[in-house]
Amino acid sequence: MVRLSKVEQIKSWNLYLVTEEELSAGRKTIEIVQEAIAGGVEVIQLREKNLPLIERYHLGRELRKITRDYNVSFLVNDRVDLALALDADGVHLGQEDLPLSEARKIMGWEKIIGISVSNITEAKLAEQGGADYLGVGSVYPTTSKKVEDIRSHLGPEGIRKIRAECHLPLVAIGGLNRDNCIPVIRSGADAIAVITALTKVSNVQEEASKFKKVIVRTKEQVKSK
Repeated sequence: MVRLSKVEQIKSWNLYLVTEEELSAGRKTIEIVQEAIAGGVEVIQLREKNLPLIERYHLGRELRKITRDYNVSFLVNDRVDLALALDADGVHLGQEDLPLSEARKIMGWEKIIGISVSNITEAKLAEQGGADYLGVGSVYPTTSKKVEDIRSHLGPEGIRKIRAECHLPLVAIGGLNRDNCIPVIRSGADAIAVITALTKVSNVQEEASKFKKVIVRTKEQVKSK
């Protein structure tokens, strides 16, 4: 398959899965990812924070093969070294990870670098620093990861404020599901990132397919206005 440029990849994103086997109802991450891709997920982020690095590396090798076979974007959470070792499409960095400027020096401009932000100041700094997209959240309360109160409960209004000040693609994350994502997209989110909204359902492929349809339909409605 022809590999898309990073801009083409990001433009294609609607539904973004962050992996976490501990939150996958007893199933393996590989199984979850395969079903999610079959349901239409366009980007997989390897998280698995509690796995030793060597285990994340071996899991990442399997995910890299699957995502490459299906032309799905593959990112690594936090670790620039792991992203490069796996030849991932890019990395997603938090505010306490390696600075964006240093990550870009190491990874170059062909790789995707996403930055987690929760306010306009962080968003502007990431945009000025050369980030490719922003992970904005937590939009709603979430139990999937620890989020400081100051960084939580942004709601659709928080997305709207950042959208008004920033031109980068916005990936909304935090407490999102098929039922509550519509106002978030209408507020300016370009894609929706989830963990348990897919990992804990009984039929991942079916839920991913339904979820993606809601996202695509809502984005089309926004564009038509």
